[in-house]
Amino acid sequence: MEWSEETIVRLRELWAEGHSTAEIGRKLGVSKNAIVGKAHRLDLAARPSPIRRGGGGNPAPRRPSPRRVDGPTLPPLISTVPLTVPAPAPAPIVLAPKPVAPPRVHAVPAPAPRPYGRIITCCWPIGEPGTRSFRFCDVGSVPGKPYCADHAQVAYVKIRDKREDAA
Repeated sequence: MEWSEETIVRLRELWAEGHSTAEIGRKLGVSKNAIVGKAHRLDLAARPSPIRRGGGGNPAPRRPSPRRVDGPTLPPLISTVPLTVPAPAPAPIVLAPKPVAPPRVHAVPAPAPRPYGRIITCCWPIGEPGTRSFRFCDVGSVPGKPYCADHAQVAYVKIRDKREDAA
């Protein structure tokens, strides 16, 4: 866009009237950012921030920041604290509890390793997602692949050699 002298004069008038940059942009048929950039290049007076409304007067008092403490702020580690050994107290007599047999745990055999993580059926989508007819193929998958033999042929196409095309 090229700024004509009339457009610049109109921009200065609307700016002085206090219209927002979006309003000025709509009236002149340009974007808000174009108005901001041109106003900056024309060195027009700065606008009050829309974020800090009611700008006049004293700002709200700020809470004082916490005072920094000199020295360590954490308690010392146990290993660095000098140990004072109290006088030994007579040990109370404690009877040993009867041993309790641990509960029996039945050994569960580990599951057999499955090809391609946990996928053992074909994951080929059939139908339109989000409809009641949507489903997956669910035929046994080829080991190491997520699809059955038929869908694996469609999904994994052998890459042609470019030299064959050149001949």
